[in-house]
Amino acid sequence: MHRLQLELDDLASAAFACSPLQEAVLSLRIWTHPGAYHPAQTAWFELIRPEFERLPQAALLRSLVASNRYVPDFLTPRPATPFPDFRSELALVRAFPPERLATELTRTHLPHDRCLPAPLADGLAADPAGLLAEIADALAAYWDRCLAPAWWPRARSALQADIVHRSRMLAERGAAALFADLDGRLAWADGVLSIRRNWASGDAEVMVARRGLVFSPSCFVRGAVTSIGDEYPPSIVYPARGQATMAPSPRATPVPEALELLLGAPKARLLALLEEPTSTTELAARLGVTPGAVSQHLSVLHATRLVTRTRSGRLVLYTRSALGDQLRT
Repeated sequence: MHRLQLELDDLASAAFACSPLQEAVLSLRIWTHPGAYHPAQTAWFELIRPEFERLPQAALLRSLVASNRYVPDFLTPRPATPFPDFRSELALVRAFPPERLATELTRTHLPHDRCLPAPLADGLAADPAGLLAEIADALAAYWDRCLAPAWWPRARSALQADIVHRSRMLAERGAAALFADLDGRLAWADGVLSIRRNWASGDAEVMVARRGLVFSPSCFVRGAVTSIGDEYPPSIVYPARGQATMAPSPRATPVPEALELLLGAPKARLLALLEEPTSTTELAARLGVTPGAVSQHLSVLHATRLVTRTRSGRLVLYTRSALGDQLRT
């Protein structure tokens, strides 16, 4: 059990953040443990696989994941802002002290694998600073060639929609309801947030002590997790909701004929899609139309109070209003 001691100030300052570097690193598990989990991402990563296999650094990237699917903590630093960009997060990896690299890699791999994979062992022996640079360069190439072009825009929309939902739940229903909804591994009682953990024996007590607590949704975890090492700033990664909307070719959402007759087919299809907060770009991708066309229809739906909108970082996310729900049914 991992127990985080939260004072009132800690709870009040708890925040949500969306980390592109975290998602890139955790997605490497798909290449090392294919089919193990993340079914919502399978179709996407089968499309990405040929480009990944062409990467010269593919073997190095695979070596970062231990046999039990752990990844080194230094590769997933806690986001410093709600919506950091990939390059700013990768700069933290590049600035990691090379003299600590061996500790991080052995803590990740040795408890289960008993030895480091050859790409890591050879690099550590020859030049730890050089290995650190190679890892950062490999992640940059993976991001630029495999994730950023098509997958990340869809994932970002789903993750930010999750944050909007969780933030609203925290404001409306309080911390206990939020933690229960995040994941079954979390339990909240008497100022202590407990996480059932499968990666170590025994208990761990962590005093948040005004260091802040950050929650990050992810497409690549099955339950709430935190860092392997307890010395890192407190953070919890939890499974993002709404990943089914990310499918490369989602099935058309059924639209009642009467709704099409009332609103017209484009607006009726948009209203049907807005089960979760969704961006204009995401809606355009799912409908196969331009963002400009979607914006025009959303403006009408918003003006008629059938949808609401919320800003999340740079994105504006739309969802059906209570009136829209009534009309949809």
